[in-house]
Parts: sequence; structure tokens; C-alpha cells
Amino acid sequence: MDKDELKNIVKTLLDPKKGILAADWSLGSSEKHFSKLGVEHNEETRRKYRQMLFTTPSLEEYISGVIFFEESLKQNTNEGKPFPQYLQEKGILPGIKVDRGTKEMANFPGEQIAEGLDGLRERLVEYKNLGAKFTKWRAVFSISEMTPTEQCIASNSECLSRYAALSQEAGLVPIVEPEVEMKGKHGIYECEEATKNVLAEVFSSLEKHKVYNEGMILKTNFIHPGKESEEKVDPKLIAEETIITFENTLPSELPGVVFLSGGMSSVESTSNLNWMAKKRKEDRQDLPWDFSFSYARAIQYPAIEIWKGMDENVVEAQKAVVKRARLNSLARQGLYSEEMENGL
Repeated sequence: MDKDELKNIVKTLLDPKKGILAADWSLGSSEKHFSKLGVEHNEETRRKYRQMLFTTPSLEEYISGVIFFEESLKQNTNEGKPFPQYLQEKGILPGIKVDRGTKEMANFPGEQIAEGLDGLRERLVEYKNLGAKFTKWRAVFSISEMTPTEQCIASNSECLSRYAALSQEAGLVPIVEPEVEMKGKHGIYECEEATKNVLAEVFSSLEKHKVYNEGMILKTNFIHPGKESEEKVDPKLIAEETIITFENTLPSELPGVVFLSGGMSSVESTSNLNWMAKKRKEDRQDLPWDFSFSYARAIQYPAIEIWKGMDENVVEAQKAVVKRARLNSLARQGLYSEEMENGL
């Protein structure tokens, strides 16, 4: 493990005015999004869609890294240049999702376990040779009267830790992503309790596996009521409870947290990030962690709805990509307001 190399990658990813674009939709996810818009789903249309994203003018001003799906790490631009090389020439670091998705956890109805550890050491060598600088592994936890269980939390934490250790061994920065899902009728404090339990176990497991905290990034959820809940909360409360949760669980050596959008709208995702930055500026200047974004749908969906698989829509779709990237850049600095939605 080259600790200096890992720290340098982390520093680049956590650039004060930039965030990470999660472009790692699996084949199943991309098919779902494409089918809603009537776009044919095949390797070439997926390549053209990713090309639209990656070649967006000025993207490098607001995006520090892109998380690839394995297929796209091996794809090229129209001119034949590999996507990872194209982005690195713009100053954007390529990364890759390395878990193989989630499956139902045996004997634990309603809970999931992420797979993909078999052969991961060898795959990481291949990904690094293809240009990857960092990796991501997602574990999912649902909230109900019975979940998440201690066993589900422990099992996924072990997978996250083994993955992170292998990534650092390979010279790749791991983005560790435990996501407590928004789906459900739970309130904000139920989300806080579940997230606190998950994060506490994840970092206990990471410590046991001797994962280098300064050479990794946490990707996780805001503390937020469930989507089916009737509870309405102010984004200031979301920011406050998220910070409290982190204070109770995260090591001070961790460089930063990048948030997932988790089914929130583009505007809500940006607003919540903005309030995290404002709370830090106003009364939490001593917090040791940087706060940034690693959004997928919250950046991409306005653009894909414009693109619709048509070459003639690429320019307008790219304007939507850069608009959301810029607004999230401003939010990361606490400089966003919803009035900007109509002005950029």
C-alpha cells in the first residue's frame, strides 16, 4: 500500500469545488431508465449515452471523478479514445464499481447482501491497468420493524471491509458505500438510528481489517424520512441530524463523505448538500470531514430525459448535465439557492 498515492487520489476527488459523477448504472438499471424513454437498450446506445455525459463541455470544472460500470471502462469515444484516458486528459479521475450487485440474504427475508469478492484481487489489477484510480462497493440496508438486523449489518460490513483492504492493496482508493435506503414509511429519527448502527459497525470492521482511513472515502445517505412517510422535515434538520450521526460514528481521520441522492429529486439532493455546507460554515467549523456529492440520477436524469437516444439532442442534454454539476458545486460550498434553478 502506497499511502501517499492514496492520499493524493483522495485529495483530488475531494477538490473543494467539485464532486463525483456516479455513472455506474448496471445493465439492469440502464435498461430500466432507457425503456421508460423508449430508447433501444444495447451496448452501442449505452456507449453513446456515456459519451454524451463524459464529453460534456466544462464538466471538469465541477466533476473530479467518474464512477464507471465495468463495460464503460472498456469503451471508447467516437474517435477511438478509451473513456478513462479521455477523462484523465480533462483532469477527471476514473473509478469503477466493483461489487456484483445485491442478492437476497439467506434466512433474512427483506434484506440484501452485496456479492463480488470472489476474484476481486485479480479484477482490481485489471481495472488499474485500464486506468482506474478508485473503486466503489455498495451495500444496501432497508428500514422496517424488523430491519436492518445485526447480522445483515455485520455481514455487509465484513464485505465492505474486505473490499476496501483489497482496493488499497492494489493502490486504488475505496469508496465505501453503506446505503440506508429511503424507501419505506420510517421517520427521520428511525433513519438516524439505523444509519448510526450501520456506520458504527462498518467502521469497527474497517478498523479490524486495518483499512487506512486517510486513504478512503465514505459514500452514504443523508438522514432523511422514508419516501412513503408523511413526515415533512426542513433541510436544516436533515443537515443537523446527519452531522450528529457522523459525530457519533466516524473517525476523525476520515478525509470526507460524499452523499448519494438515494431517490431524492435533483433539487432536493442539491438543497440538502447546500445545508450541510451552510451548517458547517455557521457553527460546525471544527468538523474534520469534507462534504461532497456522488450523485447518479440527481445529475443524469434531467439530461437523459432530453437526450432520448437522439444525436440531435446531445448539446441540450449536455447543458442539463453541466447545469446540475455546477449547482452541486455551488451547494458543496454553501452558495446555492433554489432561485438558481431558473437562472443557470
